[in-house]
Amino acid sequence: MSNAVAAHPATGQKPTIVLVHGAFADGASWNPVIERLQRRGFTAVAVANPLRGVASDAEALDARLAAVDGPVVLVGHSYGGAVITNVKAPAPKVKALVYVAAFAPAEGEAAAQLAAKYPGSTLGETLAPVSLPDGSKDLYIKPSVFRQQFAADVPARETALMAGTQRPIRDAALNEASGTPAWQHIPSWFCWPAPTRTSPCGRRSSWPTGPVHAPL
Repeated sequence: MSNAVAAHPATGQKPTIVLVHGAFADGASWNPVIERLQRRGFTAVAVANPLRGVASDAEALDARLAAVDGPVVLVGHSYGGAVITNVKAPAPKVKALVYVAAFAPAEGEAAAQLAAKYPGSTLGETLAPVSLPDGSKDLYIKPSVFRQQFAADVPARETALMAGTQRPIRDAALNEASGTPAWQHIPSWFCWPAPTRTSPCGRRSSWPTGPVHAPL
């Protein structure tokens, strides 16, 4: 993330780092990152991602960005990557995109489509769907397997709380096709972790062809 900031020399104002969580999490999942950024003098904001649909979630993010003064570096994790990909805020406002183990769909691609493209995920078998009035479903991870599926390196007491407070994602959001990707015109960086039960290596996208930079 520091590389993404450094690539755009300040004109007297540091960018605000806007962090977008993915499914089964909330803004508090960024707390350790926010603490580190604040120690370095940055303003960091973790937005509440509605997790309802790619286009509507991106609209909500754009509304939040409009309330931020000055330049922004947008950071997305997991499904949050699909959301930052679909922002409409212009490049002078959004200085860079950072994808942290995140989807970076090309136009027409959906998160579920990309997830099925590469082997290794065990997420599907751990989900507990809840039917909604419109016929769609909210998807939760079963609390009994939340830690091993989603956060195996986090202390058990903490993951028990995470399981109890997890934010569901609407199934339609995972199957919604992406629009024109912001990474085509906004410089972008990618952070690729080791494979996990939820996000095996390779689950990024058809390779972006915009101004993409080296991994962080």
